[in-house]
Amino acid sequence: MIVDNLPIWMKIAVEGCCHGELDKIYETIEFIEKKQNFKVDLLLICGDFQSVRNKSDLQCMAVPQKYQRMNTFYKYYSGEKVAPVLTIFIGGNHEASNYLQELPYGGWVAPNIFYMGYANVLKFGGVRIGGLSGIYKGKDFTKGHFEHPPYNEESKRAAYHIRNLEVFRLKQLRKPVDIFMSHDWPRGVYDYGNTSQLLKTKQFLRDEIESGTLGSPPAEELLMKLQPRYWFSAHLHVKFAAIVQHQAPPGEEKITRFLSLDKCLPRRKFLQILDVPHDPQEPLKLQLDTEWLSILKLTNHLLSLKRGSIYMPGPGSQSRWEFTPTIEEENKVLEDFGGDLVIPDNFQKTVEVFDPNQGKCKVNPPMTMVNPQTTLMCTMLDITDPNAIFLGQDSGNLLDVSGEGACDADDDDDVDDDETECDSEPSFVSFIDSDQSCNTSLLSSSNADDSFMSLGTGGDLSTDSRDPVKDLTSSILANPAEISLSDEEAEFKAIMEAQKKEKELSTETSKDPSADDEDEDDEFKAIMAAQKDHSLSVDPLMGPAVILRPLTQSSPASSDERSDSEVTRKTNSLALNTSKRADGSESEDSPQSKKFKRRNQQLYKSESGDEEIA
Repeated sequence: MIVDNLPIWMKIAVEGCCHGELDKIYETIEFIEKKQNFKVDLLLICGDFQSVRNKSDLQCMAVPQKYQRMNTFYKYYSGEKVAPVLTIFIGGNHEASNYLQELPYGGWVAPNIFYMGYANVLKFGGVRIGGLSGIYKGKDFTKGHFEHPPYNEESKRAAYHIRNLEVFRLKQLRKPVDIFMSHDWPRGVYDYGNTSQLLKTKQFLRDEIESGTLGSPPAEELLMKLQPRYWFSAHLHVKFAAIVQHQAPPGEEKITRFLSLDKCLPRRKFLQILDVPHDPQEPLKLQLDTEWLSILKLTNHLLSLKRGSIYMPGPGSQSRWEFTPTIEEENKVLEDFGGDLVIPDNFQKTVEVFDPNQGKCKVNPPMTMVNPQTTLMCTMLDITDPNAIFLGQDSGNLLDVSGEGACDADDDDDVDDDETECDSEPSFVSFIDSDQSCNTSLLSSSNADDSFMSLGTGGDLSTDSRDPVKDLTSSILANPAEISLSDEEAEFKAIMEAQKKEKELSTETSKDPSADDEDEDDEFKAIMAAQKDHSLSVDPLMGPAVILRPLTQSSPASSDERSDSEVTRKTNSLALNTSKRADGSESEDSPQSKKFKRRNQQLYKSESGDEEIA
C-alpha cells in the first residue's frame, strides 16, 4: 500500500507525434537519463508511429509519396535493435495501417514496443492507461471496420478513422482511469488553457476554435465521462497544456491535466518526462485489464465489418444496452486467463523485413494477414478476428496466411498543416557514444503540479520551490553545443496560478463590490472566460487530491466503481465451463474451446514468466 506522503515513483516519458523517428526519440531519452542520472520506466507515444517494416507497408501509409520514408522501425522489427524502454503507442493518421490492422485488439509490433489496437486499457505498475487510436471523421464514425489490404486511397484513410464501437466500449468503463491517450484533441479542451498563446503559435486554428469545432467530439465525450487524471494528445504539432475541472461532489475535486506535444523535430517541444506514483505491490510489467477484456467479450456481437452504418444500443433497446461487466463476468475472464494477465513476450514476425542493401525490386502489394497474437487473444476471449473473417477462416487457426480485398470510392483526407517542415528543418545529431561536448547551462526544470517529483538537484537545474509540481520538457537541438531541456512557458504553473488568483479575487470581491480586475493579466482573463463558459467553479488546484495515485489509493469507489480485488476475491465461486451470453443466458464451452483455453493459459504462464522487474 502506498502512503500518500511516501509514494513510490516511476518515470513516464510522453512523446507527441513519432513520425518514425524512433532512434532520435530513444537517443533523446538516453541523453536525459545520463544527464539527470535516472532511468525512464515507460514511454507513451501519442500516434503517427509509422511502424513501417518494408516498402509494401509504405504503400499503406496516407502521406504524399515524397514524404514516404523507411526511417528505422524496421530495425526494431527485425531484431537488429531492441527498444531500450518499454514503449506503448496509439495509432494516428499517418500509419502503416496494414500492419496495425493485424492487431485490432493490440499487440507487440516489435520486441518491447506495444500497440494498443483500435482502443484498449492496460495496466503498468498499478497505473491504468487507456487509449483510442486514429482521428475523428464524421462520415466514417458509424461505419464498420470494413477496410483491409490491399487499400485504395479512400480505404487507406478510412482505416485510421475512429468508430462508434470503440467509443461505446470505452464508455462502459467504470473503474478510474489514470492516463488516457488520443491522437487528436478532445473538442473544446483549448478553452481550459492559454488559448491566446496557442493562436500565436498556430494561427490557422482560429476559425475552428471560434466556431467550437476544433477537436474530436467523441474524445470530448470520453474526457467528460472517464475524467482521467491525465490526458495526452498530439496531432496539431504544438505543445499545449490545460487543466479541465470536472463537476464533483462538495468537498471533492476532480480534474484532468491535458497535455499535447509536438512532433519529433529539432527545437520543438516533443517530449515530456513525468514522475508518477505507482503501487509497489504491482510489478512493472505490462498487464491486460479485466474490465476491458470483459467489455470486449460482452460487445463482440456489435462488431461490424461492413461499410454500412451500425448504431450502438441505448435506453429503450429490447436487448442489453449497458455492458459494464459484473464482478462475475470479470472473474470468468480472469479464470479463462488462468489468473495471470501479464502480457507474454509473444511477438512474431509476419512479413519479410526491409533490406537496405537490396537493390531495386518489385514491391508486392500488401495483403490481409492473420497475426498469431490476435489469434491468441480471440481464442482466449472467444471474440472475432476481423482478418480471419476477411480471409474466410476461423479465428482459432494459428496460421500465417494472406489474401486480398478491395474497396471502392475515392475521397481525400486532411493532411497536417506543416508537412513541409520536413524539408526546412535540419537533421538530428545523435549524442549516443559521442565525444562532442554539450553546454549544460541551458538545462532547466520547471514546476507544474503536485503530481511530479523533482527530477534532480544538480547545479544546472533551476527549480521553483513555491510550486509543488516538477516536470521536465525535453527538446534536443540539432547543434550538439546547444541542448535545451527547458519548459519556458510553464503552462500548468500559469494555469494554476491564474485559478488561485481567481479564488482570492472572488473572496475579496465578496467583501468589496467595487473591486475591479484591472491588474489581471491577459492569460488570467482568457482562462477565466473559458471557465465561465463551461459553468465551472474555479478553486486552487493544490492539495493531495491532485496527486495521481494507483487504484488502491483512489477515492472511495461509488456503487458502480469496483476494485480489482473484488474480482480476484470471488474467483473460486465461478464455474470454469460456463459463460454468459449477451442476452444473459448460460452457455457451455465446447470441448475444443476448453482445450484452446487450457493450452493458451499455459502459453501465457510460460511466456510471461514469474520474474518481476524491479
